[in-house]
Amino acid sequence: MTTPPGPDGAEDLLRTLAPQVLGTLVRRHGSFDACEDAVQEALLAAAVQWPGDGVPENPRGWLLTVATRRLTDQWRSERARRDREAAVFAEEVPAPGPDEDRPGDRDDTVTLLFLCCHPALSPPSQVALTLRAVGGLTTAEIASAFLVPEATMAQRVSRAKQKIRSAGARFAMPPPGERDERLRAVLHVLYLIFNEGYTASSGPDLQRTDLTAEAIRLARALHGLPPGDGEVAGLLALMLLTDARRAARTDGGLLIPLTEQDRTRWRRDEIDEGTALITDALTWSPPGPYQVQAAIAAVHAEAARPEDTDWPQVLALYRLLAHLSPNPMVTLNEAVALAMVDGPSAGLDLLRPLDEDTRMSGHHRLAAVRAHLLEMSGDRSAARDAYWEAARATTSLPERRYLETRAARLNGEDGA
Repeated sequence: MTTPPGPDGAEDLLRTLAPQVLGTLVRRHGSFDACEDAVQEALLAAAVQWPGDGVPENPRGWLLTVATRRLTDQWRSERARRDREAAVFAEEVPAPGPDEDRPGDRDDTVTLLFLCCHPALSPPSQVALTLRAVGGLTTAEIASAFLVPEATMAQRVSRAKQKIRSAGARFAMPPPGERDERLRAVLHVLYLIFNEGYTASSGPDLQRTDLTAEAIRLARALHGLPPGDGEVAGLLALMLLTDARRAARTDGGLLIPLTEQDRTRWRRDEIDEGTALITDALTWSPPGPYQVQAAIAAVHAEAARPEDTDWPQVLALYRLLAHLSPNPMVTLNEAVALAMVDGPSAGLDLLRPLDEDTRMSGHHRLAAVRAHLLEMSGDRSAARDAYWEAARATTSLPERRYLETRAARLNGEDGA
């Protein structure tokens, strides 16, 4: 055993190992639903034992062994209830061999990604199940990402697992004829995982680096699979260019907006890699939504100072993105870019139709963007009210503190 880890370290390790263990179990035994239940029990056992006893030398093997035992116990119980012969349920499930499933060996997470995006599932169910099984997000976090009630998302995840079982899905990479369709769903999943890690939808922390790191790792794994795909390269580039700003986004726990960040703290290696990826991809692949978003991030990364940003180019790219993938979040960003080019009134006009969009009902980002544009226009009173509205709506404590501080400043207070 090693030194007992702190709570955060153990949680990060378990989140990283969970999809790997689940992938191995499903590959060996099938029964996605039963395997996930077994992994959840193993994770609970680890969360109880590891803080006191220390992390095992082979934590992945430990989790796999415990989950396999839970799975065996479950199947034995089911067989007993059906009055099966004792010889049937007395068989032991083989334990991992001495060299099997050691850290650094076979990782089934990418195959698990594609399994969760099985064509028997609707696109929303594909995304929800993968976020739950591979990303380790809670049902509440997934619901927030989809802008739907938590109860609705819980039913969606449950139905998705049942469909995976009834479809008899095999644990294998999809055949070439299905690959492109499944890949689109996989990319959307990784995009949501990364976004949840970069700006947590709830809780005391703005960022969850375990999620962003896992999303980048999986995007790299996909990028290494033949044949090449421009949107895979675009998504990886977008993640790298966005993650490059991570260290400059907070100061003493307070959120720092893009225009106020110390750009010398941006990671140059990630910017260089991301810029090279998107520049190359756009030379041989038709632009898709992830490539366009990566190009926008690259324009921001090229500006040494906020005032050097090529806002007309950013606006043109957002308009292209709105054509390729129209949604209210794109409109919010387009409104900001339009305000920087044609003035805040133009941006506010673009926001007005979103008041009737049920997907944005009560969402704090609409109020936050409106507050920003109202402040730009000089309407301090209306901006202050919109900041307070956004602060009340968000479930992220860092974002709430930031929005409350902006409102207080407009009220003549220091925001302390």
